[in-house]
Amino acid sequence: MSVLPQSFSEHRPRGWAGGLIATGVAIALLYYGRGFLVTLITAITISFLLEPFVELAMKLRLPRAFASFLVCSLSLLCVYALGLGMYTQASALWEDLPKYSQRISEIGDEVVAALESAEKDAYKILMPRRWKELQEQQQKAPPAPEPTTRRRRSAEPPLPIPTTPPPVTEVRIRPERSPFVDYVYRYWQELYNIALLASFVPFLVYFMLSWRDHMRRSYLQLFHGPERHAAGRSWQGIADMARAYVVGNFLLGIFLTGASGLFFWSISLPYFLLVAPLSAFFSLVPYIGLPLAILPPMFAALPVYSKMTPYLVIAAVVGFLHLMALNLLYPKLVGSRVHLNPLAVTVALMFWGSLWGAVGLVFAIPITAGMKAVFDNVPALQPYGKLMGD
Repeated sequence: MSVLPQSFSEHRPRGWAGGLIATGVAIALLYYGRGFLVTLITAITISFLLEPFVELAMKLRLPRAFASFLVCSLSLLCVYALGLGMYTQASALWEDLPKYSQRISEIGDEVVAALESAEKDAYKILMPRRWKELQEQQQKAPPAPEPTTRRRRSAEPPLPIPTTPPPVTEVRIRPERSPFVDYVYRYWQELYNIALLASFVPFLVYFMLSWRDHMRRSYLQLFHGPERHAAGRSWQGIADMARAYVVGNFLLGIFLTGASGLFFWSISLPYFLLVAPLSAFFSLVPYIGLPLAILPPMFAALPVYSKMTPYLVIAAVVGFLHLMALNLLYPKLVGSRVHLNPLAVTVALMFWGSLWGAVGLVFAIPITAGMKAVFDNVPALQPYGKLMGD
C-alpha cells in the first residue's frame, strides 16, 4: 500500500518523463545547433571584451553607435595586423617543414634504438641463459648467400638493336596533393559553413555594442514586479562575470605572450612571434593548458637543438610561467568573479567538450558561470547555484 498522496504518485512519473524529454531535446539542440550557438557566444564574448573601450569613447562625448563603430574598426585593424604577422611566420614555417619532418624521423629512430637497447639489457638481466643461447646460435649460423646474376651464354646471339625508336606516348602524371589541400578538399563544405558563420561575428559584435541599452530595456520589459528585479540582477551578474572572465584571461594571455616571447627571443628560438602567443593562449585552456603550452616551443626547437637539456629548460620555463599566472594572477583577475567548485568545473568541461569539442572546452567555464549567476538571482533556482558554487 502506497503512503504517498494519490496526486503526487500520479504526477511525479509524468513530471520526470517530461523533464527527461525536455533535457534530451535541449541536448540535441545544443549539439546540432552548435555552429549557430558558438558563433553567437563568440560575438557575445567579444562584445563584453570591447565594452570598456566603448564606454571610454563615450566619455569623450561620442554617440554609442559611432563609438561602437570606431572600436570595432580599430579591433579589426589590430586583428588584421596580428593575422598578417602570424601569416608571415606560418608561411616561413611551411617552407621549413622538410627540416622538421627530417628531425622528427631522426628522433623516432633514436627512440626506437633506445627501446631496442633497453629490451636487450632487460633480456640479459632477466634471462641470461636464453641470451647466451641466442648469441651462440647467431655465431654458428652460416652467412647468408650473396645474390648472383646469371651470365648470358656466349653462344646466344645478341639481341637486335631497333633502328627506329618506339612511338612516344604522352603520360600525364597527376600531382599529389599536400595533406592540407587534401583536408580542405574533403571537408570544404564544413570549412565553408565555418567561414560563413564567422563572417557574421563582426556585425553581431557591432549591433550588440550599439544596441546594448535598447536590448537591456526590452529584455527587462518581459518581466513584471519582483521578477524584473531578479532579471536585472541576473543580467548584471552575467555581464560582470563574463567581462571579468574574458578581460582577465585576455590580460593573462598578453602577459604570458610577452614573458614567453622574451624568453624565446633570448634563446633564439625560431618563429618566436608565432610560438609565443600560441603557447600563451593554449596555457589558458583548463586542465590541459600546460602540455598544450609546451608543444609549440618544443616543435619550433626541433631543428635547432639535438640534446635534451634545452628542451627541459624550455619546458621548465613555460611551466613556471603557467603556474605563476594561474596561482598568482588568475585568482585576482578572474577567480573573484567565477565562483565554481572543482567538481562543477570538471563536469562542465566534460559535458561541453563532448558536445562542441575543443570550442566547448574554451566556453565551458563562462557558460557554467553564467548559469550560476542566473541561479543565484532566481529564488527557485538558488539551491542549484549553491550546489555549483565554491
